[in-house]
Amino acid sequence: MRGAPKPYEIHTPVGPLAPLVEYFWALPDAPSSGRGSILPSGTLSLVIHLDEDERRIYDAGSDVCRRFSGAVVSGAHGRPFLAEGREHTSAVGIHFRPGGAWPFFGAALGELADRHVDLDALWGASAIELRERLCGARTVRDRFRILEAALVQRLERARPGHGAVAVALRALERGDANIGALSAQVGLSRRRLIEVFTAQVGVTPKKFARLRRFQRVLDATRRAHAPSWSRVAVASGYFDQAHLIRDFVEFCGLSPSEFARVRDLDATNHHVRLPEWESPRSARSSV
Repeated sequence: MRGAPKPYEIHTPVGPLAPLVEYFWALPDAPSSGRGSILPSGTLSLVIHLDEDERRIYDAGSDVCRRFSGAVVSGAHGRPFLAEGREHTSAVGIHFRPGGAWPFFGAALGELADRHVDLDALWGASAIELRERLCGARTVRDRFRILEAALVQRLERARPGHGAVAVALRALERGDANIGALSAQVGLSRRRLIEVFTAQVGVTPKKFARLRRFQRVLDATRRAHAPSWSRVAVASGYFDQAHLIRDFVEFCGLSPSEFARVRDLDATNHHVRLPEWESPRSARSSV
């Protein structure tokens, strides 16, 4: 049986971080609901646990637990993964906008695709210091301030990204997935555009377009108690319902109807809480 929704607190940044960070979130000492399925969105995220020194992650359909430090960067994923918390969980995190993580992580984000990496492997000793400061903070507001200050400090030293990526992101978010036309617009070869886009965003333009279309489906399901999947498919840019089902199974691990039975979106389109015994799997191609 799933527990009550977790009391997430969300903070949307302003100023120089606004184009890069979608939101900061905090989870103050809340009951855990076991494993939660983290859905792919074409973006990178950072999670810092405050009450335990590890983060336990499972690939979808696997019972093999991979253990990471209390502060973990999850690259852009093409499939869901499961994260497990203990009975009570306190954590903070950052959900970056598409391409927004580039200034804060020196390595090409394409190298982090479908991977989880300890933050100290990327930021060194400053990652350990950041977590210690967050653990010592007295309020959620203080934790948000600490996270913002850490990012602003790194942003001041960051190298700029390729301007073509911002143009491509805007077009793909609108649903324009014609890579040939985009490459001509930005003055790059098709191959070079894919290369710089993948390095700065973490997935190829084609995969990004598919993931954002899937996110539009999740937006639609949040607004409807019993959605018509055929209408959702057309409105979200799919050819037909069967096309939507294939993407749903790939990106969620469940068919649309199975998802509707277990969905519990905790204030975002990125997290679905499941019963402890249940994990995403290759679902039937039916609704």
